[in-house]
Amino acid sequence: MQIEETRKAPVYDRPAISLITEGLAPNNSSLFIGGLEGARDLGLLRENGISIVVNCAVNLDINFVRNPANPEDGDKCATGFSEVRYYKLGMIDGGGNPDTMMLGGYYILLGALRQTMPKRATYPFEDGGNVLVNCRSGRSRSVSLVALFLHKQQPHLFPTLDSAVAHIREKRELRPDEWFETPKPMLYEAARRASDLIDMIEAKDLAHRTENHA
Repeated sequence: MQIEETRKAPVYDRPAISLITEGLAPNNSSLFIGGLEGARDLGLLRENGISIVVNCAVNLDINFVRNPANPEDGDKCATGFSEVRYYKLGMIDGGGNPDTMMLGGYYILLGALRQTMPKRATYPFEDGGNVLVNCRSGRSRSVSLVALFLHKQQPHLFPTLDSAVAHIREKRELRPDEWFETPKPMLYEAARRASDLIDMIEAKDLAHRTENHA
């Protein structure tokens, strides 16, 4: 199997997590982007009021369960509640993702922010909270998804996908010589296609609701 050679941007020191935007409806939540080290640091998550983590990476798993319900189950994986509500979207950092995965990621993130938790012992979570979107480095997959989300949810601040990406590059401290892969072009294009699909879905939903109330 031939391994594709790609340009490698210099590795920069940057924050483990970066605040990208604030005031997201319906609970006035803040949104952060980070990589592996930020996502697995529970102390850092607590410090920033992050109670929701959306992991974009297919090749990165984080076990947030600190007190397994069945700690002596042999080869069985740990289960139980974690301190954060954890959502996993397994995207590849490059080509190979179906077009619908970026669209699915958008609605996963939207749903995580808007869920209303049942008041039962099996749901020991509060509604809302700040959210961290992560991948391995917080440079490509996370940037694509969050740019799409900002453009659709805060269009008054980010009227285009390009303006959202430019904002994230600044907040995440992504340097110009790494912009060629922050985000990867195929993920950027996937976000563009997802944006068009969201417009179609919302237009159809609006037409359906208008028809039902006519």
